Amino acid sequence: MIDLDDTDRALLRALAADATLSAGALGRQLGLSQPATWRRVKRLTESGAIAGRRLVLDQAALGFGVTVFLGVTLAAKGRVSLEDFERAVSAIPEVQTVQHVLGLYDYRLRVVARDLADFERVLRRRIMTLPGIGAVDANVLLSEERRPGPL
Repeated sequence: MIDLDDTDRALLRALAADATLSAGALGRQLGLSQPATWRRVKRLTESGAIAGRRLVLDQAALGFGVTVFLGVTLAAKGRVSLEDFERAVSAIPEVQTVQHVLGLYDYRLRVVARDLADFERVLRRRIMTLPGIGAVDANVLLSEERRPGPL
């Protein structure tokens, strides 16, 4: 675990809001020079505090109007390996995240589709045919608020 000071936290909050900010723009926002900001970003990256930068796509603008969270319980634990299930489910383009979880389900999936009919097609033809699939519970996303995290 890395020790973070207030400036590090402010820098991480700024990058979480807009990862495209340059070291110069970050420095101006935080009252630091560009080289000092660059050194902090480099240190945070090398320590693992910054694991990468991602592009966030607007699913609705791209034509994917439905997001569904699936709770998946495998039918026969031991008959099919978890790796086989994970490899097969990860090959489905509509599945955005695959989370192996502890609790009521074995996996939690985030699935996007153009509409409910498209989701039904993905569910019937792709997800329900996965190796080891058992029970599936669906929750349709109505709205989402993105939170920046604990910093």
